Amino acid sequence: MIAETFTLGGELPVRRLGYGTAQLTGPGYWGPRGDRADAVAVLRRAVERGVTLIDTADNYGPGIAEELIAEALFPYPADVVVATKGGVVRTGDSSWHPDGRPERLRAMCEASLRRLRRETIDLYQLHRVDPSVQLAEQLGVLTELRSEGKIRHIGLDSVTADQLTSALELAPIASVQNRFNLVDRESLPVLELCEARGLAFLPWFPLANGALTARGTRTLEATAAAHGVSRGQLALAWLLHRSPVLCPTPGTGSPAHLEENLGAWTVRLTAAETAAL
Repeated sequence: MIAETFTLGGELPVRRLGYGTAQLTGPGYWGPRGDRADAVAVLRRAVERGVTLIDTADNYGPGIAEELIAEALFPYPADVVVATKGGVVRTGDSSWHPDGRPERLRAMCEASLRRLRRETIDLYQLHRVDPSVQLAEQLGVLTELRSEGKIRHIGLDSVTADQLTSALELAPIASVQNRFNLVDRESLPVLELCEARGLAFLPWFPLANGALTARGTRTLEATAAAHGVSRGQLALAWLLHRSPVLCPTPGTGSPAHLEENLGAWTVRLTAAETAAL
């Protein structure tokens, strides 16, 4: 049996297969995508289907994804955990600028609170470590926001194992969000550190940004066929089997694709299949 839930920060249970909101915005996570009502419907359906972890970021849109979450889910069900991010400024669909100045992080967090219509953000993630600002300063303001009740837990995005080790000496870190999937395991040392320290690992691009649904490896395709599931479902199932701290949050704006992704939970792999993949 695989664990259905992970306890974030030692006290906040979430179902390990969550939902990411980046695909509710336009190309490059810039501007709107499609009909707003459709996006709201997908968010509501995800929660109806048992999703309790919703992952987003202030710069998806910018601001659009957070606003959609509030429109769809406010007032929030008691078991829904919203994770957002701050620390990156967008100036266009291909322009991303880390900004970890304490005053900017505080302003970003408070803006997210307003858009999400929350008094406290369950998980607030530093979207990128700003190399021009001391890590202690960046985590210091997040710790202050936590003590003020505006943040419940602190997370990191796109960090090395060394950065995570340093961060753990400075602040109570509950999670990491790095790229990790069947064909990209560069963050394996970070995953191992998360396992050792009991931290959630939210893999971004869990389907390799669509590559694993379009064309998988020979082993992936053979195993998916043997189970009668899609390549995407198999790739998500592998993550759920690979480590109990992995909490993938695949995103989509399609109701059908949402149902397919959530169907990954029913796939049961043997230890041999997991190892072969």
